[in-house]
Amino acid sequence: MAIFYSAFGGDTSLWPHLFSTVLPRYISNTLALMLGVGCLSLIFGISTAWVVTRFNFPFKFFFEWALLLPAAVPAYIIAYTYTDFFEYAGPVQGMLRDFFGWKNAQDYWFPNIRSMGGAIFVMASVLYPYIYLMTRSSFISTPISFYHASSIHGKNVFFNVAIPLARPGIVAGLALVLMETISDFGTVDYFALETLALGVFNVWLGMNSLSGAAQISCVLFVFVIILLSLELMARNRQRYYEKSSGQNMMQPIKAKGISAILCFLICLAPFLFGFIIPVGVLLNFVLRGFAVINFQEIFSTSLTSIFLAISASILVMTISILMIVISYYKSNAFSRFLIFISSCGYAFPGTILAVGVVVFVGWLNDLIYFRLNYFTGSLIVLFFAYIIRFLAVGNGAMRSGIEKIDPSIVNVSRTMGHKFFTIVSKIIIPLVYTNILVGGILIFVDILKELPITLLLRPFNFETLATYVYQYASDEMLEESSLAAIIIILAGLGPLILLNSTIKKFSLKKDSFETAEVLTTGAHS
Repeated sequence: MAIFYSAFGGDTSLWPHLFSTVLPRYISNTLALMLGVGCLSLIFGISTAWVVTRFNFPFKFFFEWALLLPAAVPAYIIAYTYTDFFEYAGPVQGMLRDFFGWKNAQDYWFPNIRSMGGAIFVMASVLYPYIYLMTRSSFISTPISFYHASSIHGKNVFFNVAIPLARPGIVAGLALVLMETISDFGTVDYFALETLALGVFNVWLGMNSLSGAAQISCVLFVFVIILLSLELMARNRQRYYEKSSGQNMMQPIKAKGISAILCFLICLAPFLFGFIIPVGVLLNFVLRGFAVINFQEIFSTSLTSIFLAISASILVMTISILMIVISYYKSNAFSRFLIFISSCGYAFPGTILAVGVVVFVGWLNDLIYFRLNYFTGSLIVLFFAYIIRFLAVGNGAMRSGIEKIDPSIVNVSRTMGHKFFTIVSKIIIPLVYTNILVGGILIFVDILKELPITLLLRPFNFETLATYVYQYASDEMLEESSLAAIIIILAGLGPLILLNSTIKKFSLKKDSFETAEVLTTGAHS
């Protein structure tokens, strides 16, 4: 509401100017980026999910969890590493010049990594795990009788059974990939691609026009609503297609010879592009730039990031516990609807939320003047934005746990005269402790990697690991930012390993897809 109020209630004279100049270019670039990232992510995600589910081949069990690791690498970090890896002075072009005897760039052609194609490649390399995880969950839970029936009739089991039954999961994963794509700021900024997300940032800070940024955010808002609708439709269709009882699941086929090599290469490619190469480049930066890395500054920045992430995750999970418990045991239909609306913030790009928060807090400050210094006020605004953005992660984790509690337990406790607060603290919280822990870890990692909200709303001279990497990488000082980038990646590995163990635990149960979907709501990016 704050965004639309600022867009249509403020300076509306900017609308014609935006439509006649930058807005068509922002929209076309955003659509091209979504199309490219979506198609490449589908290729990576579906092919790897099918191979690790359908076949036994060397290193299969390694790839089952290794294919999730690219999700721990933020897209803006992989953009920095690939730029150095593929640029003219980088190792790839240098090796080609030495091998073929080329003297300069005029002697050969090499694709420019800082382009639309380069952005599509690097973003798809770290976003495909969304599709991989959800598609793999669908493949695992499909009964083997469906495949047998297809084989008897001479049909291809992949195109006639696996893909149609996994379509809801594929669409849901694709919707998440596209939402991450349109909300990305670091990659498109570093590659100089004028998308809607970057346009919000440029118009707000470059032109000093908050109303202009709000107007572009309205266009971006339409994209998000369309993607949310697609995901909701996929979830509804998921309930129709998910018929498995958890028995007689598909048994993998032993791949031999060329088939085994092909399966290995299919899984190796996205893992290599999305994790091995960028992490290898970052480790090389750390070793090569050991003398120029400011360890004291990185240590203090890490402490600041950890404090910020822990504090915000505790705050978000506390609110999620209150909201979900009340929605299940003490609320009516209207309050449950409000809780659902409050959980939609995760789907919106950080730039939109930053604009909305600033407009709302500005209006609230005019109504009730807050006597706070700038630093304290900015931190409160930043925490408020984090709550809006990541409340869906906490709610999803809590909801998946509280739905498994037998209502009779709470009813019996009430008949025994226990107060509701006692029931919550002594019964409900211990039963959903694991869900609270998982939700808190996912929120912690998300906040540690969050760039646009922190960059736009942080106090002056307040750095987190994400903004530290962004500032140095933007100035082409990649060696100075490499250690901070490694720390961000390492922080994201733990939840991904937990995620893989969870889906394996539930792989033969009917609710495997729901479990994976709840947990992946807050995973990387």
